[in-house]
Amino acid sequence: MMTIKEQLLQELDQVPDSALQEVLEFVRSLKAEQQSNLENRVWQAYLDSEREREEVYRRLANS
Repeated sequence: MMTIKEQLLQELDQVPDSALQEVLEFVRSLKAEQQSNLENRVWQAYLDSEREREEVYRRLANS
């Protein structure tokens, strides 16, 4: 059984040279999207943490 990477390489071997630039751009766009999604999740986790901290401080101030 071939790995996904091996399957991709096999498919790439069959792509005409004239289409390789388009394939490369597509792969790079996937990588950029993945990085952007990761950054968004990290930022959202930070914001959630800030909200939780504010709630704790508010409860402490009111007690």
